[in-house]
Formats: sequence, C-alpha cells, structure tokens
Amino acid sequence: MFVVCNRVSIHPDHAPQFEAMFMSRAHKVDQMPGFISFQLLKPMKASDGYMVMVTWESKDHYHAWLKSESFHQGHSRTGSLPEGTMTTPQTIELYELLEHTKAEVS
Repeated sequence: MFVVCNRVSIHPDHAPQFEAMFMSRAHKVDQMPGFISFQLLKPMKASDGYMVMVTWESKDHYHAWLKSESFHQGHSRTGSLPEGTMTTPQTIELYELLEHTKAEVS
C-alpha cells in the first residue's frame, strides 16, 4: 500500500472554514480505482497543522488520481478559503506502508 500525507498549517481563525470545506468535500477520491481510505487529522496544537492522509493500493493508483479530471474537480474549492488561511506552503509526504494492523472484529 501507498500512503500520501498532506501537512497543512492553518491559521486558527480560519480553522472552522477549513474543516467545513473538508466535511462537505465532493468525495471524488473515494470513487477512484485503488483508493483505500481518507483521513483528516486535526492537530491537538494549532501550531502542528492538519494532516490529510490518503491510502492507495499502489503508487500508480495515486499518480492516476493526480492526472484525473476528478482530482481537479475535487480540489476546485481550495481557492474559496479566505486569504491567509494557510500559514505556510503545504507539504506532501509519500510513504510505502510496511505494516498495518487493526483490531479483530468478533
């Protein structure tokens, strides 16, 4: 599996709009081949920034998403956030998932 982490530093005054934008997202990525999961992590300290994590079956699936019309549609509202919402440029971190465990359902 392949994990994409997008670290986004948000000005605390604009956090509600940022969160609302994600909570009402178009879910385009969810419909892509190879998509496994999406997580939006809210920092415990505002200075840490949000983390958007998307897990894919493979790096190729992720690259297909980047080239898709759905990617552009899914990111079309980013420019609607107030100026100064992002306090630093976002950073993308790419990982290969080596191990994943979860609780067994009984």
